Amino acid sequence: MVGAAYAAVPLYNWFCRTTGFGGTPQLATAAPAEILGRKLKVRFDANVAGGLPWRFEPEQRSVDVKIGEVVTVSYQVINESARETEGVASYNVSPPTAGAYFSKINCFCFTDQRLKPGEKRDLAVVFFIAPELVKDSEQDGLDTITLSYTMYPARQAEPGQAERGAASAGGRS
Repeated sequence: MVGAAYAAVPLYNWFCRTTGFGGTPQLATAAPAEILGRKLKVRFDANVAGGLPWRFEPEQRSVDVKIGEVVTVSYQVINESARETEGVASYNVSPPTAGAYFSKINCFCFTDQRLKPGEKRDLAVVFFIAPELVKDSEQDGLDTITLSYTMYPARQAEPGQAERGAASAGGRS
């Protein structure tokens, strides 16, 4: 039971990435072969979780995108503290059913971002809306998708923790 519980989170994450369940965008390595005439508005949202002294916002609030068109947008993050801090972004797409068709080629999500005091950085996301969306009759009325990011404080090992863990692991047989 403990093993099943431990494996549940990575399996659920894999399931969501594979199917788009819960608004999880797909990951892509290349642009689609065609660009369709239908346009959707893609809105951008940015949030910062408590404990992270950052300002985080999209450079533009929305764009009109043709289905199949590759688009690059930027978010700006600023460390407003007097110390170096580290954060990591997670994301989702709304409505959740659109996650199966929202594909990202490049993204800053799930990559630790370490910022010096007062440092400002532009973070880009490259995406497209898959042409398969037009074959899904449930998406006929879809005209707006929201891509939402939240920055969280990155977990950091306490000084000496890695050494203690290695020493205790090495002492076991």
